[in-house]
Amino acid sequence: MTMDEQFNADVLIEALPYLRRFSGKIIVIKYGGAAMINEGVRQSVIQDLILMQQVGMRPVLVHGGGPEIDRMLKKLNKESLFVEGLRYTDDETMEIVQMVLAGKVNKDLVELFSRMGGKAVGLCGSDGGLFMANRYRKNGQDLGLVGDIQAVNTDLLRTLLDNGVIPVVASIALRNDEESGFYNVNADTAAGALAIALKAEKLILLTDVPGVMEDKSDLETLIREMDVQMAKSLIKRGVIKAGMIPKVEGCLQALAKGVSAAHIVDGRSPHSLLVELFTDTGMGTMIR
Repeated sequence: MTMDEQFNADVLIEALPYLRRFSGKIIVIKYGGAAMINEGVRQSVIQDLILMQQVGMRPVLVHGGGPEIDRMLKKLNKESLFVEGLRYTDDETMEIVQMVLAGKVNKDLVELFSRMGGKAVGLCGSDGGLFMANRYRKNGQDLGLVGDIQAVNTDLLRTLLDNGVIPVVASIALRNDEESGFYNVNADTAAGALAIALKAEKLILLTDVPGVMEDKSDLETLIREMDVQMAKSLIKRGVIKAGMIPKVEGCLQALAKGVSAAHIVDGRSPHSLLVELFTDTGMGTMIR
């Protein structure tokens, strides 16, 4: 046996207990940020999801689309405004968010699944009454048409999963507290809410950073594993800040409601999802 063959065999042996442990389990994966821009990386993420399904797991993909939204706003000469890591969303921006997320990004991902031999269906919060939300204010600050998910209806998702279909969910919710229309929902918190409602085994956030780091400019400070208390302490100290805050908060909420573990992983690295799931060391930050 050559060294390469031995290495491949060792990888499969290392993965075996994880394959057994997660067979039949629902895994909610959030995909977004700059990790979605590169076509090659997008293909590797879709390959990972298809493989996960083929070995008996039940993946659900929740996506954002910040770079695509920014690009469209720039074309329309409209400024992007953020408040504590969340996008301020006025009426015009909400129309653009709906168009980009549900109309373009969602369908592009579904098309990629089909092209690579998978079976997926694209949804947003209005489909089957999936997400219902009230207006959200961050520390009392108005964010416009940004929603806080109040109810999740998983009936349609469970039907799709039972029939071997991967749901691909855009992070838009129906308004629950005002006239008809939509709310923009942060994809990290949407994925957390969905993981709770589906009683998922894991919540995995694929993003454009290696994970939680003590010093974001030094990869050596990557925190491989932490508990809830450490995560809260890092938020309080300002180590976790800006766009990382809703990611970690979504993880903490999911853990408090029964999800076994949450992960923040660099989605720009090819097949990072498989490395995180099926190896002993992983490659991102796991929160227990």
